[in-house]
Amino acid sequence: MRVFITGASGFIGGAISAEFLKAGHQVIGLTHSEEGAALLNAAGVDVHRGNINDPQSLQHGIEKSDGVIHCAYMHGFDRIEAASRQESAAINHLGRFLVGSDRPLLITSVAAMGIAIPGQPAIENHFDPNQRNPRYATETAATHVADQGVHVSVVRLPQVHNTQKFGIVSSLLQIARAKGISAYVGEGANRWAAAHLLDVAALYRLVLEKNEPRTYHAVSEEGITLKEIAATIAERLNIPLVSLSVEEAQSHFGPLAMFLDFDMSASSEQTRQRLHWHPAGPGLIEDLRQYNIVL
Repeated sequence: MRVFITGASGFIGGAISAEFLKAGHQVIGLTHSEEGAALLNAAGVDVHRGNINDPQSLQHGIEKSDGVIHCAYMHGFDRIEAASRQESAAINHLGRFLVGSDRPLLITSVAAMGIAIPGQPAIENHFDPNQRNPRYATETAATHVADQGVHVSVVRLPQVHNTQKFGIVSSLLQIARAKGISAYVGEGANRWAAAHLLDVAALYRLVLEKNEPRTYHAVSEEGITLKEIAATIAERLNIPLVSLSVEEAQSHFGPLAMFLDFDMSASSEQTRQRLHWHPAGPGLIEDLRQYNIVL
């Protein structure tokens, strides 16, 4: 199978590319930079020059492929609105070039989109477009192209980690190091789901190979409390552990504060049953304890 991957040189996209190559598939990776092209070449990925803002480059990538994985995203808490607009446009372009085809399109979202009851784990068969998490734009666009007949599956991600990166937790590490305290909000009882990078990559492969359009959760740990995460960071950096009020969190964490009292636990029961996915990687706290702290 020839798989066209946006974001193929990134943290998650790179692992997905490696997983497909290991399974004997051909990978075509979208990149706009020389650095990205070098990384893809070194990994054995076929380089496709372009970017997600260029419909023609997307069309040419799709024309060479048997399936598409979209995992490129403009990250940054200070540019959420721009990222949402870019994401919606990219998904609509990808879908437009797949209408009338049975080739699968995998869209990347976040597990919190499946929260049906606040404080309860998110589930695969629920989507709330009115919640405060800005990634709602991803699934709204995915629903739009699915309504046009495109074979769309959504892979929702939790905090994806190895021993170098940890999703939003990486930002908590940076803030803790800069400010000399590791903080959480209130009692810190809200939970965040997590999964190891290699388990996530394996799930993308299973979803594409099965080509059964639906929503899947790449979740191996249903939820780790924010307090435990902050405590582990405090231990690794040898700094105080501090509880902040919601008001204090606004100034301490900046734009990230909107997520800090948010429960982002999630279930993957339906995903495991449908795909026989058995995540086996280390947990978030275990990887965080192995993080190479350079003081």
